[in-house]
Parts: sequence; structure tokens; C-alpha cells
Amino acid sequence: MKIGVYNSLVDKKRNGKKSFAILLDPDKVDDGALNNVIRLAVESKADYIFVGGSLVVTDHLDGCIIAIKKQTDIPLLLFPGSPSQISKYADALLYLSLISGRNPELLIGQHVISAPFVKKSGLEIISTGYMVVDGGAPTTVSYISNATPIPSDKADIALCTAMAGEMLGMKLIYMDAGSGAKKAIHEEMIYSVAQNIDVPLIVGGGIRDAEKAYLNCKAGADVIVVGNAIEKDPSLISEIAAAIHSVPVKV
Repeated sequence: MKIGVYNSLVDKKRNGKKSFAILLDPDKVDDGALNNVIRLAVESKADYIFVGGSLVVTDHLDGCIIAIKKQTDIPLLLFPGSPSQISKYADALLYLSLISGRNPELLIGQHVISAPFVKKSGLEIISTGYMVVDGGAPTTVSYISNATPIPSDKADIALCTAMAGEMLGMKLIYMDAGSGAKKAIHEEMIYSVAQNIDVPLIVGGGIRDAEKAYLNCKAGADVIVVGNAIEKDPSLISEIAAAIHSVPVKV
């Protein structure tokens, strides 16, 4: 019996196992690059593949996902930047609500529009409290969302936002410094949030090396997401995967 994606996330958190997710933007990978990344993902035993981006301007989202699914059974989750980024070929959808911002369209407005299509997709829907944290530079997500990121030194704001998201019923909390961030989220902020929520915590943005991924896991992240750094240097996949999977399991 196939376990659901969300159940796998919860089980890994319960057992203290850290996970590595590779983020792929359909606009930025050609067939050759995609095949190479998927090969490395399989070899390094990556746990998840996220597909999407703040802007998906091409029309080959379905084709990208189908190509990935032909090569691996690694769970594939949509990480959409808009309601139009839906593909029935994925395994699950991170249904993002931007709980760190004050833009009603991204908090609930676009969800109202997309709900009928999402419902019909047959995807496993995972409600996700999405929190954008200042990564030291304007990012695509901050520009598109028209929302001010949480200041990088305000762990208390991040903590209270995450707690509110969990109490509102979000199944995941996703803290993101954004694509193009100059710096990753501080371990102090990750630790503060992780110690006060029970749902799995995803962290991404600005993570460029294995050491940072390891430290973020030690601080309490359950899933580390890396995209930009891998686009520039796919060989990082094996290093980052090994670092994340080497984090001692807490009992």
C-alpha cells in the first residue's frame, strides 16, 4: 500500500529523519539538464522533488513532470507560484497560503479561484503556511507577492506566525528566504520556530552548500529545499543529500 506524501513527511519527522528536496523550475531546465539532475537525485537518495516557481512562463509543466516520473518514483510535489501551476501528473500539491504577508489574494483570494480546479485534479492537497523571510536581497517571491518579508532578525515574529498557521490548520510550515536570496535563514530563527510547532517544518532559500543544509537541519528543519545552487552546480546534490542524511536521529 502506497503511503501518502504527507504521511511520509509526518512519519519522518516522528522518527527524527531529515529530508532533502530538490527544487526544479520548469522554465530553467532543458531535457539534458533535467536528466542529469534526476540521475543525481536517484543516486543520492533525495527524498522529494519540488516542481514550480514564482513565474512559470513556459507551457511544459506537464511535460517536465512526466519526464521526471519516467525516471524515478521519488515523490514529486508541486510548489506553485499561481493557481495555474497545476498538473495532474504530480503526486501532491503544496497548497500555499502566504501567512507572513498581508496580501489577501495570496492568503485566500487565489485559493477561492483555484479551488474547483485543484479539487478536480485528484492530487493529494497539503495545506501549507508559507512564510517569506528576508534573505538580504529582493527576490522573485517578494516582488510577485507584493509582501514585506519577515526581518531576518525577528525570530519572535516568525515564531508567532508559524504558531498561528499551525493553529489555523496548516499541515506544513514552509520558511523561505526566496530564490536569489543572498543569505539563508538564521539557525536561531529556525530553532525558535521548530521548538514551538508540531507539524513538519520546511526551510529553503539561500542554501548553497552542504554545511548550511546540515546546520539548518540541526536547528530543527525537517526538510531542506535547494534550487538555485543546484541549477548552477548539480554536483552539489550528492554533497547536500549526504550532509542532510548524516544528521543524528534524535530519540
